[in-house]
Amino acid sequence: MTLVAEHIEGDTRDRILEVAERLFRQIGYQKTTVGDIAKELRMSPANVYRFFESKKAIHQSVARGLMGEVELEAQRIVARPGPVVERFRELLNTIHRMNTERYVGDNKLHEMVAVAMEEDWDVCVNHMECIGGFVGQMIAQGVASGEFEAPDLQLAGLCACTAMMRFFHPQMIAQCATKPGPSIDQMIDFVIAGLSPRH
Repeated sequence: MTLVAEHIEGDTRDRILEVAERLFRQIGYQKTTVGDIAKELRMSPANVYRFFESKKAIHQSVARGLMGEVELEAQRIVARPGPVVERFRELLNTIHRMNTERYVGDNKLHEMVAVAMEEDWDVCVNHMECIGGFVGQMIAQGVASGEFEAPDLQLAGLCACTAMMRFFHPQMIAQCATKPGPSIDQMIDFVIAGLSPRH
């Protein structure tokens, strides 16, 4: 395949995903058909199936893209220089804000996340592992700088992510929005206090 053909194919895949995400947001994942996506793109459903073997494959790619945006932003914060505690606070707040914007304020997209958790669990597991990895890296940086104390880095990362689950997990963010509990800033303060040196 020539580079030009590969570029055109890549563009077509991107356009399919862009239209699919828009339709998932407008009419919902369950109601959107491959035919709807093809019609918006002025192509046949058979042509869409050349790029994605099923609606589920399109869904996985859309979900992967949305989660990838959160991962990229998290990676940027982890890689940036500066005091760890400040960046750690920013990291936890950013994951919460981006997940809230993407999935909670949008009922149709929230439906897509629910389907992803039921049908495309690997995509979600990979994302959670990636986010957990960034949280762990940040804790390791804090230990190295003396801002944090964590004899078991892996355990510290797991505990921090578990503590933040109410603010990270799209379904829990939605379900807990009107229930009593700590604010995100209070929870982050609690996590940071748990990681702070004891001396």
